[in-house]
Amino acid sequence: MTGGMIELNDAVANVSSTLSTGEAVMAIQWILVWAGSVVILMTTIIGIIAAIMAIVGTWKMFEKANLPGWGTLIPFYNIYLFIKLAGRPGRWFLLLLVPFVNIVIGLILNFDIAKRFGKGFGYGLGVLFLYPIFAMILGFGDAKYHPVEEISEVIEA
Repeated sequence: MTGGMIELNDAVANVSSTLSTGEAVMAIQWILVWAGSVVILMTTIIGIIAAIMAIVGTWKMFEKANLPGWGTLIPFYNIYLFIKLAGRPGRWFLLLLVPFVNIVIGLILNFDIAKRFGKGFGYGLGVLFLYPIFAMILGFGDAKYHPVEEISEVIEA
């Protein structure tokens, strides 16, 4: 074990003797900048993939509910359609503009979406935390959309 430490110290001494302090600092800075750029690039790529998955999955969910799929591309209208998909009245859109209330409404909407597709609480958590993945599963999977009327009939029976 001591031999390994001596070799490491020799290697550091060799690098130290070939590079000046300024050059060593510049080399370390370059490595850090390069590593940071790679992290930023990978994060951007993953974000773009997640956004595409969310758009495509939501489009298919809207179509299953007989809502216009292209509505997912229109700002604000897509939120209105999401509220309708959850089986809630359109005026809930205004509640999303109220700070702190919007958090509660968002939670309710995500769990209502899962319920409309015949899924339970656990699936609602998936929709909440991993929306792009669960939107794709709901949109392309065999889950059927159940409008509010059908849900009430099932509860009454």
